[in-house]
Amino acid sequence: MKVLVTGAAGFIGYHVCERLLARGDTVIGLDNLDTSGDVTLKATRLSRLKAAPNFGFHRMDIRDVKSCRELFDGAKPERVVHLAARVGVRAMASEGPDYAETNVTGFLQVLELCRQARVEHLVFASSSSVYGAGTPVPFSEQAPADRPLSLYAATKRADEMMAHVYSHQYGLPVSGLRLFTVYGPWGRPDMAPMLFLRAMLEGRSIVLHGEGKMRRDFTYVDDAVEALVRVLDKPPVGEPPYRVLNVGGGSAVEMARFVDLLEEQLGTKAWVELRPAQPGELDVTCADVTALERETGFRPSMPLEQGVAKLVAWYRGSEG
Repeated sequence: MKVLVTGAAGFIGYHVCERLLARGDTVIGLDNLDTSGDVTLKATRLSRLKAAPNFGFHRMDIRDVKSCRELFDGAKPERVVHLAARVGVRAMASEGPDYAETNVTGFLQVLELCRQARVEHLVFASSSSVYGAGTPVPFSEQAPADRPLSLYAATKRADEMMAHVYSHQYGLPVSGLRLFTVYGPWGRPDMAPMLFLRAMLEGRSIVLHGEGKMRRDFTYVDDAVEALVRVLDKPPVGEPPYRVLNVGGGSAVEMARFVDLLEEQLGTKAWVELRPAQPGELDVTCADVTALERETGFRPSMPLEQGVAKLVAWYRGSEG
């Protein structure tokens, strides 16, 4: 297939591109290389992708209407994986306009371009954060998801609702994936797994919010990519052709336990600062992946112990 991947230089985007390229797809990567993230890390990921002859890269912003329309008209992608976004549940009030413009207005443009291009299937990244306050554990896609605790969560829920409209009105096949704490090699340096790993190796303290008792459903990146690609290969066929699916490991683990596993792998003790939970963060995330398994025949299965070991081995190799 010919697949357009937005956010191609990002953590999950890089792994998705790598997987699609390995199986012989033509991949059109799009990324604005936003300086809000680690630009050097993005450039390194991108350089690895550019080594593949069936990969083409376009540096542009999804908010750039003219450039994106020209790209769609010229490339004619058959399917689209939309991963470009402003991320993080701790957005400051001053960052609100940028979150809204990128995650909502930008995604609306992607929907419109997919409609005009008659794309066979659009898969986009949503988030476990959409479930918000008071959601029964494990989180089911049938839960209302109407009480978000962060601006980021609100933008992702808005994306889901806009996607439903386009699917309903225009018959555009769309799948939204509610991703749960994805971690692994080439991971985001602003997320806890990489933050903790680097701090411990450098002898710096780490901060555990919620007194270390907050629980997360950790999902190893290879499992997340396997789920995404299987979903991409199987467009929804209902009326409307729309669905949202959880992608998670299916269990909730205390953050303190994650630190314990890092200590075991690194052979060093963490200096831990315990602090209260921050506004916008859920106390627990845990995915019910019944629907994902029903739709794709797959459920994430990487044990956290093995995933952490793989993360540490990769990091040590990349540093050496």
